[in-house]
Amino acid sequence: MAHHKSSKKRIRQDAKKRIRNRYYKKSTRTAIRNLRSMTDKTEAEGFLPKVISMIDRLAKRNSIHANQAGNLKSKLTKFVAGL
Repeated sequence: MAHHKSSKKRIRQDAKKRIRNRYYKKSTRTAIRNLRSMTDKTEAEGFLPKVISMIDRLAKRNSIHANQAGNLKSKLTKFVAGL
């Protein structure tokens, strides 16, 4: 258990950040799953920029690696183009 005031504060802040990061990461994964389940090309093309924006935000926050973000965006773009 932490004894210093600053380390107790750090624990509280880390807990908040962890919950926030989990929310953003999970909602992005759900959006990716929804995009991959789409069969209508026009609908998927409209939804793709929103998903790419979510992925970019995760990479900016270091929740995922920049290369992983690039790979995801590439695969999703190829998927939508192939519909």
